[in-house]
Amino acid sequence: MPKVKLSEYATNTVKEVCASFNNSEGELINVLHQVQQKLGYLPAEVQELVAKELNMSAAKVYGVVTFYSFFTMVPQGENPISICMGTACYVRGAEQVLDEFKRQLKIEVGETTTDGKFSLSALRCVGACGLAPVVMVGEKVHGRVAPTDVRKIISECKDGCLT
Repeated sequence: MPKVKLSEYATNTVKEVCASFNNSEGELINVLHQVQQKLGYLPAEVQELVAKELNMSAAKVYGVVTFYSFFTMVPQGENPISICMGTACYVRGAEQVLDEFKRQLKIEVGETTTDGKFSLSALRCVGACGLAPVVMVGEKVHGRVAPTDVRKIISECKDGCLT
C-alpha cells in the first residue's frame, strides 16, 4: 500500500503536540488524545510520526491506538455519536437506543453518514452508569436516553451541535 504524505498542517500539529508533552514516551496516550482531537483521527502516517517524535516503535503506538476504543484510525463525522453498551446501559435499553440511531441515520456501527455529519460507534463503558443508558455526542453526555429521544439529539446536532 502506498504511503500517504501528511499535510504540512498535520505534520506541524503532531510535532507541536509531542513537543508540548516534552516528547515523552510516557505521555503517549495524552499525545494521541490531543492529536486525535485536533486532526479527527489517527491514520497510520500520523501514528508513525508520533512514534518518531516520541522515539518509540510504530508498533507500540499502533498497539495503543487499537487497544483503546476511544481512538480511531478512520475519519469520524462532525458529530461522533457513541452509545454505551456496558452492563448498566444495556440492561436499561441501550440496544434499542442504538437501533433507533441506526434506523434514523441509516448507518451501521462504525460508519459515517454520506454527508459526513454523523458517525456511530458503540462503547463498552463510559463510567456514567447512574445515567444509563448513556449516549455521547463528541464529549457531551446525554443520560437516561430512550429511543424516543434519538430524533431530538440528532436535530440538536443538525442545528449546530458543537461537540
